[in-house]
Amino acid sequence: MKKKWWHDKVAYQIYPKSFLDTDGDGIGDLRGIISKLDYLKELGIDIIWLSPIYKSPFVDQGYDISDYYKIAEEFGTMEEFDELLAEAKKREMYIVMDLVVNHCSDQHEWFRKALADPEGEYADYFYFIKGKDGKAPSNYRSYFGGSAWEPVPGTDKYYLHMFAKEQPDLNWENPRLRREIYKMINWWLEKGLAGFRIDAIINIKKDLDFPSFEPDGPDGLASCVKMVEEVQGVGELLEDMKHETFEKYDAFTVAEVFNMKDDELREFIGEDGHFSTMFDFSAHELTYGENRWESRPIDFKEWRETIFESQKETEGIGFKANIIENHDEPRGASRFLPEYAQNEAGKKMLATTSILLRGIPFIYQGQEIGMTNCRRKDISEYDDISTIDQYNEAINAGCTVEEALECCYKNSRDNARTPMQWSAGKNAGFSAGTPWLALNPNYTKINVEEQEKREDSVLSYYKKLTALRKSPEYRETFTYGKCVPKYEDEEEIFAYCRVPEDGGHQILVAANFGKEPHTLKLDSSGAEILLTNTADQADMKKEIQKKQELTLPSCGTAVLLL
Repeated sequence: MKKKWWHDKVAYQIYPKSFLDTDGDGIGDLRGIISKLDYLKELGIDIIWLSPIYKSPFVDQGYDISDYYKIAEEFGTMEEFDELLAEAKKREMYIVMDLVVNHCSDQHEWFRKALADPEGEYADYFYFIKGKDGKAPSNYRSYFGGSAWEPVPGTDKYYLHMFAKEQPDLNWENPRLRREIYKMINWWLEKGLAGFRIDAIINIKKDLDFPSFEPDGPDGLASCVKMVEEVQGVGELLEDMKHETFEKYDAFTVAEVFNMKDDELREFIGEDGHFSTMFDFSAHELTYGENRWESRPIDFKEWRETIFESQKETEGIGFKANIIENHDEPRGASRFLPEYAQNEAGKKMLATTSILLRGIPFIYQGQEIGMTNCRRKDISEYDDISTIDQYNEAINAGCTVEEALECCYKNSRDNARTPMQWSAGKNAGFSAGTPWLALNPNYTKINVEEQEKREDSVLSYYKKLTALRKSPEYRETFTYGKCVPKYEDEEEIFAYCRVPEDGGHQILVAANFGKEPHTLKLDSSGAEILLTNTADQADMKKEIQKKQELTLPSCGTAVLLL
């Protein structure tokens, strides 16, 4: 594999609105991010991904962009962004921004001009399609619920929005629109941006016939995903974008890709793929219920097999980006750990199994201190368009208020968007004003300030994990080595070996997700303990030397050089 600058890096996602507020308006800002660069450096972070900071009405929390060339006033100024780039560079860190180009905001100049002249050139920047028999052109349901078509005022046309109606889809079949997008991408890369996380990009290819499908719900609509899955040719658009932009700057790109066809992995992230990498959502998809508001509990064996299958399919092709959580998912500690493991030991265990996999580790803000889901008493306490829609769907389907709120507790995107918990002080040290979203009450117990004082904290352990992954002795193995599953016949053990390309010493990563202690037979008595989340390392070392065994307590994990 041709080695790239980003292969051995550790990434961190910042949700700017909730990271750190320095001006007291209750909204996180660029100045707050700049002030925490040293914190992130100490954590072992190389690449920082910022969720959208562009000018926006914030209907979908910034994923509805009204001006791609401006910073939202809520976050600061372009001068502060330039300062962020400069300060990151001093620390040998890279800044990656969100690229949202499947759709824009209905407040964007292009869309306003399109509405003003539905027959003009800007209408062709979007999908302005004539209705059928006085109804929408097809029966697509948007990702956020309801029809994906909205009437164009004063005409018999509708515009397509696969997300909220305030997020009209951009027409990628229009060469002029594509040139505008490429110009914008290159403008940011010229500034010194290292690359992009690319939002919902699989959706840019549309079937221009917009066929209706068999309804998949009582509303008579069919998910717009159906059209995305069946249409061909997205690769041509992605290659065009790569050649005109990213390739020229050796930019790092990580794509949000769902509904990719089975044989397309190499095209997307291979040696000459569309993107550097893409997020691995395979484990998250296991939790999806039959309805949008539902989720199903994690089955450990299925979860373990799914992760190993994903690792295997990527082998010899490229790298995936490994995540436990992000801004669109509930907190991983609340989702992937059984109740008895939702403690500091369990959070360290989950981190170990994820961060030492083959691929690019992405840590989401607050994950490094073990932040959890946040229970709310009323739907009015949520500020997420998708959560509110899912709640209403649940109520309309016959759920009680309590049942619908329980679904929100398990599934809401707002679980990951509560303000970062810096201290046990006022507003968790996030803001001197009133936070835009209410804090998780457990900030008095789970916060950075308290954990920085403890060698045995989750935060301290994350620092050890990233340091181990990037250590001179083991960097090559953790970056390029194979991931080989181990102890698969043990029901509650998650274990794998990282096998170096040169055939040197293997590294065993083993974790006990069970309630009871578990003993594993080792192939060697000379194994060296590189990292463990248990306190009795001396006893563990003796057991390995005398019995060639490794005993892990409940939620225990160990990394051994074999």
